Amino acid sequence: MEKKAFVTKGQIEEIVKDYPTPFHIYDEKGIRENAKALKEAFAWNPGYKEFFAVKATPNPRLIGILREYGCGTDCSSLTELMLSKAMGIPGTDVMFSSNDTPMEEYVYAAKMGATINLDDITHIDFLEKAIGSLPKTMSCRYNPGGYFSISNHIMDNPGDAKYGFTTEQLFEGFRILKSKGVEHFGLHAFLASNTVTNDYYPMLAKTLFEVAVRLKEETGAHISFINLSGGVGIPYRPDQEPNDIQKIGEGVRKVYEEVLVPAGMGDVAIYTELGRYMLAPYGHLVTKVIHEKHTYKEYLGVDACAVNLMRPAMYGAYHHITVLGKEDAPCDHKYDVTGSLCENNDKFAIDRMLPKVEVGDYIVIHDTGAHGHSMGYNYNGKLRSAELLLKEDGGVELIRRAETPADYFATLDCLDVYHNLDL
Repeated sequence: MEKKAFVTKGQIEEIVKDYPTPFHIYDEKGIRENAKALKEAFAWNPGYKEFFAVKATPNPRLIGILREYGCGTDCSSLTELMLSKAMGIPGTDVMFSSNDTPMEEYVYAAKMGATINLDDITHIDFLEKAIGSLPKTMSCRYNPGGYFSISNHIMDNPGDAKYGFTTEQLFEGFRILKSKGVEHFGLHAFLASNTVTNDYYPMLAKTLFEVAVRLKEETGAHISFINLSGGVGIPYRPDQEPNDIQKIGEGVRKVYEEVLVPAGMGDVAIYTELGRYMLAPYGHLVTKVIHEKHTYKEYLGVDACAVNLMRPAMYGAYHHITVLGKEDAPCDHKYDVTGSLCENNDKFAIDRMLPKVEVGDYIVIHDTGAHGHSMGYNYNGKLRSAELLLKEDGGVELIRRAETPADYFATLDCLDVYHNLDL
């Protein structure tokens, strides 16, 4: 598929008059269309709900847009729970999926009425000590172990992951929870990350549906929902085909009718916890070329760095690059595109073929709408950028201001020293 930026050079030249680069910008129109399509794909299930993975993009303005399409939030920490509560999201629309969880986080989740998704069988007693009597509705995260494959292609290795109950622990955990007064159960699993195939969710659903039937038969537990979690990915590379969410939803429906309905479980709600799929394609990191370096390789130095987008440095992840205003020019120059951190892996691209680039050009780094700004950090004293929303009417809204040196020094006792600096 062709990768096109949703902003033009002219738009960016106007935006930077108020908001200097680097910044993340999000496409409201694309976000809305995608959320609507997801809702329609699972409309066959009356109880369906998407719990947006807050960790992907913890911005209230963007989450608020998703809320308009019925989305709840999936939280993995205390502050994500607090963010949901501050937005007025009711506990019934919050899923707390955590691991190695501190006691105070369970207490907060229980008080706000969030659905707690346990990661380990030992957390049953831990949770009970934290909050007393257990909630009437609870969920458990399942890890079947081994490898997860589709058509003999290994997608991921759940057996090497730190998450979830084993099969034996899952059945024992349901029995224990039932004996402690839990009345309604959820089942959750995440077996592969960023899959670009329409088969992942239906395959995962079949696994979970079959286990759910066994759990009902062997423990007597009432399964009220099955959470397919995340894992539906996006095409970061131009040669990848995007997922078809309608085909995915239809695939899950077929398995639902084949497995759950004959078992008398046609009332089970389907949940998802998508982050990357919901927002990643609708975010760009916009940065300006400020240096060229000609040594053993050709380097483009930009004013963003890995603190603005960690994925290439951390994972070697590919993010497509568009040079604004040169979309139709031949990509006949090879560059490493680098930031200014004192780390050699601070590179957005290595040996990337691009048009001839000049200092002052604006570059769009694609697919940063999830796990982009949210993974930012302050190494080298770098400051995290602003987040902007490109609204449907073409206007631009600041939805998170850029950090300042005062933010960096705010947690230090030497803040008074900062105020005396000659900046």
